[in-house]
This record gives sequence, structure tokens and C-alpha cells, in this order.
Amino acid sequence: NGLSLRPFVYGYTQELDKRTFDRVFIINKQEKHPIRFFVRGDRYKLWGLVETDLHLFGVERGTLFLFGTDKLGRDLFSRIIYGGRISMSVGLVGVFLGLVLGLIVGGISGYYGGVIDNLIQRGMEILRCFPQIPLWMALSAALPDYWTPIQVYFTITIILSVLSWTNLARVTRGFVLSLKNEDFVMAARLSGTSEAMIIARHLIPSFISHIIAVLTLAIPGMILGETALSFLGIGIRPPAISWGVLLQDAQNIHAIAKTPWQIIPIFFVIVFVLAFNFLGDGLRDAADPYAR
Repeated sequence: NGLSLRPFVYGYTQELDKRTFDRVFIINKQEKHPIRFFVRGDRYKLWGLVETDLHLFGVERGTLFLFGTDKLGRDLFSRIIYGGRISMSVGLVGVFLGLVLGLIVGGISGYYGGVIDNLIQRGMEILRCFPQIPLWMALSAALPDYWTPIQVYFTITIILSVLSWTNLARVTRGFVLSLKNEDFVMAARLSGTSEAMIIARHLIPSFISHIIAVLTLAIPGMILGETALSFLGIGIRPPAISWGVLLQDAQNIHAIAKTPWQIIPIFFVIVFVLAFNFLGDGLRDAADPYAR
């Protein structure tokens, strides 16, 4: 009935279907609730430290569920934002651990060569031969049931990082092989610099821009790995929240038919993965001196 400059939501009334005994929610268009910024509501702790009841947006009377609720009546929008902390931190922490392993193992393999290089490369090939999903399932099934969500979270992060460092190690090995006979490396050797310092201070910084590009492209893979594990029920477990845990509620046709908004977390996963892929492509082009 006309233009409203302020966004609003209609009120809902709940009725019981006497034929199916299902709860039916009917939109009451006579009841409008304007959406406002910085409204008072339920009390919570900001960053787990400061207790307050001030919310970024909401309605003055009642409760606003921007993305609906889950099967237990919990606000899906809040759970998506809260779960994003775990899903994104798994990718960042996992890639950091993989970075440390990849640089150390790849640098040693490329610098020393010979028998050491052969042993490391054969071990990496054996590790890469294992199919990822069954290996994830086996490692996750080995976790004790009495572990807390924090312990499971860190263990899943370590599992993902242990299985993802081989690509970076191969890249590091290739660059070290091509640079270890350069003049600046020979000058460092003649000046008495230790081999560990040559790798850390001279060789690795020579291709650090390429490593940054590889890492940004590896983060989406870690995010998808955690989401897949949690979606299958072998990753992070409730009451801990991640995007994969939230997608467990949308595993069957009945849930999608009755509550289709429960697949909304998948769009956050898609946007996050695309964002890091675009960032990685841009950094890779910027690091490539021959790119136009």
C-alpha cells in the first residue's frame, strides 16, 4: 500500500493444522515491524568479553530472523557469522602449518638433492597416492568421542595441513633447484653463511611473491576440505559451529522442501572460495614478470 523508505518485516501468527497437526505460520500484513540499527535485545558478550544488549540491527518489538531459523529455532544468520570464524580460521591456520612444512621439506629436498631428495620425493608421492576422502574419514574416525570441540577443531586443522603441504613443497623444491647455483648463493657460501641461513634468508625470499599467490589459492581448498568433512559428519562436531556443520541440516530432500533457507550457508562458502581464487589469480599475475 505505497512506498516504504524504511525496510520492514511482517509479523507472523502461528496456527495448528488440525488435519496434519503441523505448525503453520501465517503472515500478518496488518502488523509491520521496521528494521532499525542499534536496537536493544537479548544480552550477549561482545568478543566474549564485554556484556551488552545492543545489536547491530533488529526490530524494537519481537525478534528478527534475517535468514530464518534452524530446526531448533536458533537464528541462522547469527550461526552463519559465528561459524564463519571456524571455517575461515581452519583455512588460514591449516595453510600456515602447510606453509611451514612445505618450505622446510621442499627447501631441504631442493638444496641437498641426491639421496635426500629421492627419499623425500618418494615419500611425498606415497602420501599423494592416498585418496583424500577415505584418508580423511579414517583419520577422523580415529578421534576419541570424548574429545572437546576445541580438540577436534585443532586436530582437523592439523589433518588438513598435513595432507596439503606436498604441493607447496614441490614448488619450493623446483625454485630452490633453479636458484641454488646462482652467484648470490655462491657468494653466501664463500662468506661462511650456514646452509640453513642460505635457504631461509637468500633462496626462499627470492620467490616469496609466488609463494603468496600459491597460498591464497590453497586457502579455498582447505575451506572446502573442512566443509566436506563437517558435512559428512566426520569433521567438526556440534556444539561447535562451522559452515559444514550448518549444512548437515540440509542433507535430505525433506529438509530442503520444508526449510529451503538452510542451504544459505553454501552461498557463503561459494563467495569466500571465489574471493580467494580471484585474489590468488591477481597476485599470481602481479608476481609474474611476463604477465601482461
